[in-house]
Amino acid sequence: MMFMEDHNMEFFDYLFEDAAPGDLILVYGPPKVGKSIFCYQFLYSSLVGGEPCLYIVADYGSRQLEQRMMEFNWFLRPYIQNGDVYIIDLLTRLAGVKVEDSGTLKFSSVQNLTDLMVKVGVSTRSLFRKSSKFRAILDSLTVIFAFNPPNLVLRLLKAYKARISEARGIGVVVHTTGTVEPSIENSLMELADLKLCFDGEKIQAESSAGEKFVQYTITDKGVKNIRG
Repeated sequence: MMFMEDHNMEFFDYLFEDAAPGDLILVYGPPKVGKSIFCYQFLYSSLVGGEPCLYIVADYGSRQLEQRMMEFNWFLRPYIQNGDVYIIDLLTRLAGVKVEDSGTLKFSSVQNLTDLMVKVGVSTRSLFRKSSKFRAILDSLTVIFAFNPPNLVLRLLKAYKARISEARGIGVVVHTTGTVEPSIENSLMELADLKLCFDGEKIQAESSAGEKFVQYTITDKGVKNIRG
């Protein structure tokens, strides 16, 4: 998987070497440890490397996504305009803003998971036709869990994983630990093929191949490896 800076590629290659097309990756940990920044980096590196992407924005609006990425000099607008990134915005309508779908920017709701999955299906099929490789990111589950029964959210994630797998993409889901019951978190872990746990100092990667970790820090260029 290609990331923006050559000196950082080994770091990401190491984390993702056990991931394969069709896999679901769970990025999780406490608040404010860089989970979303990591996903912005994952998204942008995909686009720079020529892979289209789906980004589901659940905790803030699509405009906020662009603004947050610009803080790291990652400019999303050109990729939106040329159709390389599909965005599904789940929060703008909930805030009472009247918006309409346009091009590859779609609006749904955290309260309507059926509509969300219809739009995920349409987007993944379009991405599959566009490229043999793509990435999909759901950032994050916090508000979705707040508005829906946990078992319904788990069914959503199973469907999300199935859509990604069918199209041979790689899917990411972001979860903040401690926001749901431990039994639900255990179910999330079981759904994931690769788990990346962020604690503010290290990322622990766990898959069927075993466990490993890297030290990291957050800079104005994103999540970076601290070499020992």
